[in-house]
Amino acid sequence: MFAAVLTLALACQSAFAAPSPAAKTCSLANAKLALPAGQTGLLAPIAAVPSFVSFAIGVQNYTCSSAGKYTATGAVAEVYDASCLVDTPLFNNVQDIAYGIWKAAPAPITAQDVIAAGAKLGQTFLGRGIASMILGQHYFVTNPTTGTGVVPKWDFTSSGKTAGNKDAFVIGAKTGGIPSPKGATHVDWLSLSGSSGKAAAQVFRTDTVSGQPPASCTPGTPDISVKYACKYWFYGSSL
Repeated sequence: MFAAVLTLALACQSAFAAPSPAAKTCSLANAKLALPAGQTGLLAPIAAVPSFVSFAIGVQNYTCSSAGKYTATGAVAEVYDASCLVDTPLFNNVQDIAYGIWKAAPAPITAQDVIAAGAKLGQTFLGRGIASMILGQHYFVTNPTTGTGVVPKWDFTSSGKTAGNKDAFVIGAKTGGIPSPKGATHVDWLSLSGSSGKAAAQVFRTDTVSGQPPASCTPGTPDISVKYACKYWFYGSSL
């Protein structure tokens, strides 16, 4: 699985002779966020051109409530820079390709395993193109404002040109959401504002693939993790 995901990253670059995203030489001028016509649940992007465009694979985490319904408790994902794919035919469906590889991974392999393997390869081969598409990680942290509950964070402090920059992250606050246009088995599309960090002032989750839990559960059953993939768009970075 680790090799497959990173082979996808390498193939995305070599197939279209694209330069390394880590070098920030790929233009995002043609990266246009397409939201469903007539929708009112998501805010409009704050800028014409995004700061970062990515695809991600990971898991959505759920716990079974006393009412017999799954409640979201967060997510963990590896985030890949898609900037060098924007002007290629692969861009529109890269999240579907990535999900197909991720779905086929054996059950013992977790999203944390993927992240750890990607980080190791990044340290070993960075500069050779194999892991240069790793942009960062997505996970949830305790709300820094209230000290309770959890909020989403996108962390770019350990990868690419932003490695070592303590401000290369964004913590998001949800500003809107709509059901996936592709159906109820896929997690919602979201818009979020950046509450702290300099990686972005606004984040969108779009083109979601899977991630929804079963419709019901038996109270007391163990927590579950459901695989998903998506695109994340970041606007208004001050890095």
